Formats: sequence, structure tokens, C-alpha cells
Amino acid sequence: MEMREYLCIDLKSFYASVECVSRGLDPMIANLVVADPERSEKTICLAVSSSLKKLGIPGRCRLFEIPKHIPFLIAPPRMQHYIDCAAEIYSIYLKYISKEDIHVYSIDEAFLDVTAYLPLYHMTARELGQHILDDIHKLLGIYATCGIGTNLYLAKIALDICAKHASDFIGELSEKTFQEMMWYHKPLTDFWRIGAGTAKKLAGYGIFTMHDIIEADEALLYRLFGIDTELLIDHAWGREIVTIPDIKAYRSSTHSITSGQVLMSDYSFERGRLIVKEMADLMCLDLVAQKLVTKSLTLHISYSSQINHASVHGSVSLNTETNADLIILPAFTALYERIADPAVPVRRLYLSCNHIVPEEYLQYSFFTDTEALERNRRIQHAVIDIKNKWGKNAILKGMNLESGAMTQQRNQQIGGHKSGCQTRI
Repeated sequence: MEMREYLCIDLKSFYASVECVSRGLDPMIANLVVADPERSEKTICLAVSSSLKKLGIPGRCRLFEIPKHIPFLIAPPRMQHYIDCAAEIYSIYLKYISKEDIHVYSIDEAFLDVTAYLPLYHMTARELGQHILDDIHKLLGIYATCGIGTNLYLAKIALDICAKHASDFIGELSEKTFQEMMWYHKPLTDFWRIGAGTAKKLAGYGIFTMHDIIEADEALLYRLFGIDTELLIDHAWGREIVTIPDIKAYRSSTHSITSGQVLMSDYSFERGRLIVKEMADLMCLDLVAQKLVTKSLTLHISYSSQINHASVHGSVSLNTETNADLIILPAFTALYERIADPAVPVRRLYLSCNHIVPEEYLQYSFFTDTEALERNRRIQHAVIDIKNKWGKNAILKGMNLESGAMTQQRNQQIGGHKSGCQTRI
């Protein structure tokens, strides 16, 4: 196999760094958290600045968990602004690398296959990585870290474990240096794809390092982790066969559309039903806009943390594939009424349209009122056109104006957080 060179670039405390720069503050020195001050002190911070992390404050803490003696600023989230900044950073990558050789892993992290570009620029991978980090800082004032590896996994580990402790924010690993430097590294949870549950299970058998995994009985590992053992062993050796073209070519055999919402307070059974209807209505519009249909629905309900009840979930199959709200809304509503406990407050709701397929697979049954569905379809397309032209809140249903409704507020959010810009009316 041809030896390749990958960069894995991560923007340090991205949301917090953007907010620091916009206030003229040094992202590495200023104490700042990104969180919605309109929510309670129990709200989870989207990000904390690097200086707070150095003080031991975790990146996804709750506001009240930050010690009172530490002074810090609170910045309301501006998700659209962060997306715009990420797009500017992506444009920097494109100065050096073709989009076919870039895999955006998250809003603040990306993999770049630089193998073919190093001879062109007469640079080493480290030199090219440094150029890109410098460009990011010059353009946006944001610091970034870079992992370099001979495969995607090593680039990720070089970023997560090595780069964060390097003076130039760059770490580099090959299979050989991985075995020299990482085989006895602890804890195992520092390694990508080894969570607390996996580490605990391994520890129960005296396995605490990557070298321990290599020395372990394979039959035991397969009994514990099944087919995932292959990946676990490959990673223990520092091996990874997946490439960026493999990732781009991957197509899942099953598809679904999901929507989740954590409510601002405990909701009664009746108000919870309203939220389910609102969420289902928006999911129907998403299906129509993407020309998709579904035949299976799933609803997951998490109750108030004040109640001993944990959660419930249920599914329902429809008579035919559809994206019509006149079918899906009543189905989700009936499912909610069937599985929810009317006496227990609701706090989280997750809806899923399962096994979605393109509209061309749609087949009406003998019991379908085709005229009603076609009329409903035209209405849904009209609603989508209005929203696309004038903003998501330009047209609303009566239920969106009821007490406790959330659609208007969520239409001004991205990923459940404030977008930082107003919806056009």
C-alpha cells in the first residue's frame, strides 16, 4: 500500500475562540464560556476557552459547575456566525488542497490527504500544516492544532494526544513511532473510539494499554466486542485501511431522519403532545423538501429528572410510504398518547422517520384518498416555497401560537442554539 500523509486539523475551543476574537480578547488567555444566559444555570456550555480548560474546567460543563472564584465572560451562542467562520477556514484548506482530498469531520475538525501536494509545494507535511495553521490565525485570529499521520487514525491520535502538548501545536506519528510512543500510554480513553465503557470492560481483564490489547487473547476480545475487535486490534498496532475516498464513497444501507428536543422545563402530557405535533410537522416538510418518504415512525420520550421514571419509546408502521403531514402527524400523536404516561412530566423528545426512500418508491394503497394527498402535497410545497423566500416563521400553523409551542423559537436556532441572526419576516 502506498505510504500516505494526512493532516487532522482542529480549531482550539472553536466557538469560544470566535467569541474571544470578536471582543478583542486573546483566545488563549481570556476566560469565556459560550452558553445561553437566558436558560438556567443548569444549561450546558457549548464551549469554554482554552484558559478555562487549563484550569480544569471541562468543555461541556454546566454553568453552575464552574467554581465561583473563577471570573469569566458569558457569550450567547451565535451558530450562524460559527458556520460562516468555519466556511472561511474551509476556504483556506481549498487554497492548498482539492475538496476531493478533504473530509470535514465536524464544524471544527477536518482531515486532509496531502500526499500528492507535498512534492508540488516542496514541503514536508509538518511545513504545510504550519502554513495552514498560520493562515487560519492570520485570517480569524483563531489558534488551531494539527496531527500528522501516515493514516487517518494516526493523524487523529497525533492531534488528540501529541499536538495538544506540543509548543507548536503539531504532533506527528507513523506506525513505528506510534508503537514507540503510544503503546504504553494511559488512559486508554485518550484514544479515539475507546470510550469509558470499553475501557472499563478491558480493565476488568487487566488490559490498560494498547500494548496490553496486542498481548491479550483474541478469543477473549472477540467474545467481549465481536467484530469491533478487528478495529480495536488494528488501532492497537496503529493501522487503518480506510481512506478519504472510502469515506466519500460510503453509502449507508439504511436511512432515517431524526429530530430531538430538550425542553426548557418539565412539560405536562398535553403540552408534550403539542411539541410532538410541531416536531412531526417540521419533519414532514423536511421529507417533502428532500423528496423522501417513510413507512415507519419511532418516538422516544425522556421524563423529568425529578421523577424515577427514565424513558419510554415505541414505533409504528404506516400503511404506505408517505411524507404527508395529514398521515404522519396523527400517527405520531397516537403513538405519543399510547406510550406516554399522562401523570409524568416530559423533558426530552426524539422523533424518527425510519427506512426513508426516494419518492419514486411511493405506492398508493387501495385505501388511499389520492385527491386529498395530492392537495396536501401542493400545500406542503407552497409552505416550503414561502419559508425559503421569506423565512421559517413567515408562515405558521395555529398550533405554533399555542402556549408552550416551540416552533417559532426553534426556527431561529441552529442545532437547538441561537443562530445569532434574525429570521426574515
